[in-house]
Parts: sequence; C-alpha cells; structure tokens
Amino acid sequence: MSHPPILMYCKPTCPYCVAARKLLQRKGVTWTEVSLIEEPERREEMIARSGRHTVPQIFIGDTHVGGFDDLDALDQEGALNRLLNV
Repeated sequence: MSHPPILMYCKPTCPYCVAARKLLQRKGVTWTEVSLIEEPERREEMIARSGRHTVPQIFIGDTHVGGFDDLDALDQEGALNRLLNV
C-alpha cells in the first residue's frame, strides 16, 4: 500500500527533527527531507507554505501537519495512520 508523499523541512541535529524521523521510520514510510543547512534558500519556501519559522515542518501530501509535536499528536489520536494510508 502506498502513502502520499511526505516532505520534511529540517536541520540535521535538531532534536525534534530526529524525533520526527524516528516516528516516521516506525511507521515504515519514506519521506523527502529539505535540509535548511544544505539549502538555506528554501527557508523562505518553508515559511510561505507553513506560516511557521521552526523546524521540522512536515507535509503529508497537500496537508501541512506541522512540527513534531503535531505529528506525534496525530499519531496518538490514530489520525496519522489514516493520513498515511497505513
């Protein structure tokens, strides 16, 4: 079963980014990362899309999930599985 594309704006050593990666790994899904260290020019893109300045910012398909706390809350509610089609 395939899931919608996942995009995460992140920084390599951000603890919330690390936690988001671990949660997504536990779900068995793949995602694309935009490192704001390697591609700092994409920060403005992230802000325009999310309205937020902090990382991570996670998108599942066209849905802006938010940061790790938002992702974790969706998981706790069971809504993340529905969003991921898993």
